Amino acid sequence: MWEQALKKIEPLSKNWLDIAWKRIDNLTKPRGSLGRLEEMAARVVAIREEERPSLAGKEIFVFAGDHGVVLDGVSAYPQEVTGLMVKNFLAGGAAINVLARCAGASVSVIDIGMKENLKDAEGLIKKNVKRGTGNIAREPAMTREDAEKAIEVGIEMADKARDNGTVMIASGEMGIGNTTPSSAVFSVLLPAEVIDVTGRGTGLDEDGLIHKVDVIKKALENNQAHFHDPISTLAAVGGLEIAAICGLCLGGAAHRMIVVVDGFISSAGALVAMRLNPTVKDYLFFSHQSFEKGHRTFFEKEGLRPILDLDLRLGEGTGAALAMQLIEDSVRIHNEMATFEEVGIEPGA
Repeated sequence: MWEQALKKIEPLSKNWLDIAWKRIDNLTKPRGSLGRLEEMAARVVAIREEERPSLAGKEIFVFAGDHGVVLDGVSAYPQEVTGLMVKNFLAGGAAINVLARCAGASVSVIDIGMKENLKDAEGLIKKNVKRGTGNIAREPAMTREDAEKAIEVGIEMADKARDNGTVMIASGEMGIGNTTPSSAVFSVLLPAEVIDVTGRGTGLDEDGLIHKVDVIKKALENNQAHFHDPISTLAAVGGLEIAAICGLCLGGAAHRMIVVVDGFISSAGALVAMRLNPTVKDYLFFSHQSFEKGHRTFFEKEGLRPILDLDLRLGEGTGAALAMQLIEDSVRIHNEMATFEEVGIEPGA
């Protein structure tokens, strides 16, 4: 499934970009005066290949997974918090629920790799591939087959969203300890020094951060033989939610959907997708720059610019929900503003 998705992803059409900019440059404003809102609108027109694109249908996918490396003391919170927060998502009481309501987006919560089996949780989409990853400091996180299954769950979510008429999808995640495998993935695939992509996660103190860096270095050393390609790297030191987010990016791009990427962990999944097919980048809107140190390194190395910079570090898809509103604003400006011709003004007069 993932190989088929890769083949469907096409570069944005220059012709559609030209169509978008022709209208944008003739709206009743000085050229470029709405800055990046204009750029976002042009990309949406080219992605959707519609002169007046509709953004009816927005959905945020929160993938939940656990990580064996938590046993090595890389998180300030215990692993049990993953299950507790998933229950909070399902009850509608988390930050992502609040912000999604503001954005007019639905929230889908998927068990892709939780250690706890919430078999009676109403509303939880049960797609568990493995009950938590292995401890990457001592063994691979998962098999390649596990990673591919998780990627395909992400593609499946994009497929269902498309079938439901959804136009804009966003990534979210929950998993105590997941900044550690994300930093490991960044270190290998950017590439970058571990210290440059590792932050405090849930709030580690200085000693905790030093220990976390050491654990990641150990993970990279022990799994080095598995770093053959993006998927084998993901399987060796990544996470199941990271893999699913990779799949969501691939599936969304294959269906010409607007894909909003949340923060640090989501960007790790997006990076895997970009390494599998660089054209995926055309369809991705990076919502914000996380407070996590490594996120700035990612943007600098990839030559990307996030929409927001608010020192967020919660995950869940919260930054993506905020960015969804700005993307919609940009499209409404494109669609609804009058042109100079329509109001009888000569541009530059």
